[in-house]
Amino acid sequence: MVKLAALAIAAGLSAAPGLAEGVKVGMITTLSGGGAGLGLDARDGFMLAVKQAGRSDLEVVIEDDQRKPEIAVQLADKMIQSDKVDVLTGIIWSNLAMAVVPAATAQGKFYLSVNAAPAVLAGKGCHKNYFAVSYQNDNLHEGAGAYVTGAGYKKPFILAPNYPAGKDSLTGFKRFYTGELAGEIYTKLGQTDYAAEIAQIRASGADSVFFFLPGGMGISFMKQYADSGVGLPVVGPAFSFDQGILGAVGEAALGVKNTSQWGKDLDNAANKAFVETFSAEYGRLPSLYAAQGFDTANLLISAMDKADVKDADAFRAALEAADFASVRGDFKFGPNHHPIQDIYVREVIKEGDVITNKIIGVALEDRADAYAAECKM
Repeated sequence: MVKLAALAIAAGLSAAPGLAEGVKVGMITTLSGGGAGLGLDARDGFMLAVKQAGRSDLEVVIEDDQRKPEIAVQLADKMIQSDKVDVLTGIIWSNLAMAVVPAATAQGKFYLSVNAAPAVLAGKGCHKNYFAVSYQNDNLHEGAGAYVTGAGYKKPFILAPNYPAGKDSLTGFKRFYTGELAGEIYTKLGQTDYAAEIAQIRASGADSVFFFLPGGMGISFMKQYADSGVGLPVVGPAFSFDQGILGAVGEAALGVKNTSQWGKDLDNAANKAFVETFSAEYGRLPSLYAAQGFDTANLLISAMDKADVKDADAFRAALEAADFASVRGDFKFGPNHHPIQDIYVREVIKEGDVITNKIIGVALEDRADAYAAECKM
């Protein structure tokens, strides 16, 4: 088990004598294996905000879940029972979130999601102490469905992994694309060989492909798809075409349209400063996951400025106010503690020698989510 203990940011920012106890955060995220890049980016974005804040009353303990639900549960239990954390965060994968979040919030802990936001936690399984700072899982896929409809595609082939976020993905796509499908497949989570799926796409009569395959899955699919010569237009969510993925996929991704609630070229002061400082701190461009981690930490810090975490009602109200400068510009929570935000269309382009994304339009404006009415807090 890999453990990275960062007491507020490795620079001795533990609570000073005479100050309030402060906030102790347990970050459980993926730092090894095929999905490590996603967790590393979320961690680095979060910790950049912590470093910039320079708080003496914020402590962060970071652990690697190895993308295994049973490990995530063990770590959450340890953090709650032994480390006595006030807030949990960091989980990337929805199956791990479903294993950890309900038990953590039932024990009175706050959970701030840097990424995973499965449908059940937005609807019937919502909780007053759970905040999805990223999106609701369906959102970016809903934007892709809206884009495919607007672009005039008539017969897309759609595929995603068989786990909660994959199911949310295709559900979200079909919420805004209601036409004919050439095919629909759920692949194995962690799959790396897509020869059979690509053969089905080739034989399906499709006029386009939509896929959600995050992390290494998307890298494998795109490389194999490009080599196959199928050549149909590809649309996806940002997860499959984010900065870390593009570095591995290379020019095979050029021209792909993808949907996101964030882009490095969003024109607001907070985002410009974030892209500049993240790049300087870590020597790479930030990804969507880094941006979400950064916003999550700044949301937490904004609540700390207004309330003591031991006063749960006051701290919850401070989180709900979302009084911070988001890299997304305007940021607000809906009644189920999920964001209401624009979903953008990006195109994969080349800037000099760097393959990256450029925002080219808006797929959905002020999109909330489809499950808020089911949430009874």
